[in-house]
Amino acid sequence: MVSAQRSAELSASTVTRANAGKEFEFTEADFSRVRKLIYQAAGISLSDSKHEMVYSRLARRLRATGISNFTRYLDMLESEVASDEWEAFTNALTTNLTSFFREHHHFPILAEHIRKAAQPISIWCCASSTGEEPYSLAMTACEAFGTLRPPVEIIATDIDTNVLATAAAGIYSDDRIEKLSMEQKKKFFLRGTGRQQGLVRVRDDLRKLITFKPLNLLSSSWPISGQFDAIFCRNVMIYFDKPTQSTILKRFVPLMKPNGLLFAGHSENFLYATDAFRLLGKTVYTLNQRGG
Repeated sequence: MVSAQRSAELSASTVTRANAGKEFEFTEADFSRVRKLIYQAAGISLSDSKHEMVYSRLARRLRATGISNFTRYLDMLESEVASDEWEAFTNALTTNLTSFFREHHHFPILAEHIRKAAQPISIWCCASSTGEEPYSLAMTACEAFGTLRPPVEIIATDIDTNVLATAAAGIYSDDRIEKLSMEQKKKFFLRGTGRQQGLVRVRDDLRKLITFKPLNLLSSSWPISGQFDAIFCRNVMIYFDKPTQSTILKRFVPLMKPNGLLFAGHSENFLYATDAFRLLGKTVYTLNQRGG
C-alpha cells in the first residue's frame, strides 16, 4: 500500500508536471473551487476532463485583471468587490457552439406547428449564443408564412452577455452562412462591401422579430412572461445535473401553451429528469396533461 506521505508526494509531483510550462499554477484545489463556483452561479457541472479548458479560459481573466495566481483570483471572486468579474467569469466558462439551422430536422416540425397555431405566436430560444439559432427560428417563421413580417415574436436569452451582444448585432463572417440556400442568403442577409467585405448582416426585418435578453436559467425569476408556442432548449441541459434539469423543466411548464412544443438537443433526454413532458419523437416534447 502507498503511504499517506508517498501519496501526497505523488499528488504534488502530478500537479508539478501538469503545470510545467504554464504561465500560472493551477492546482486540483483551484479546479475544485472553480467547479463549485460555476455550479453555484450557473448550474454548470464541469467534468474532470474540463481541467485544461478551464485553465485556458480563466488564464485570460488572470491576465485581464492583473492577478498573478488562481488562488487570489478565486478569493477575489468570492469577495464582495468582485461583482463585475462574476459576469466575465461566467462568460469565460460558457460553451457557445452553434450554427444556422443546427439539427436541421427540428425546423420543418416548427414550421408546421406554427402554421396551425393561434396567432400571435411566441417562441423562446433560451440559449441564444451568438444568434444563429434565433435567426434560424425567424427565417423559419418567415418561410412558413411567406412574409418577412410573420405573426411571430421570438425571445432569445443567454447567460453570456458577450455572445448576446454579437447576436443582437447580427453580423457574421460570410462563411457562417455558406450552407444556406442562395434564396435564403439573398432574402435574409446583406453582404458587406469595402472594409466590410467578407461579412454579412442580418436584414432588419428579421432582426425586428427577435428580442434579446440576458437570462440565467438558475435565477429565481426570469425576465419573461406569457405562454410560448415553442421553447428551444437545445444542448443546454447537458451542462446541468439531473436535479437542476428537473427544476428548470418544471419551470417551463406554466410558460407553455397546452399544445406547445419543447425542442431538445440530439443527445438530451428530458424523460429522465421530469414526468411533465412526453416525447413526440426526434427530441421534440409536448406537455403531459396538466396535473397528470
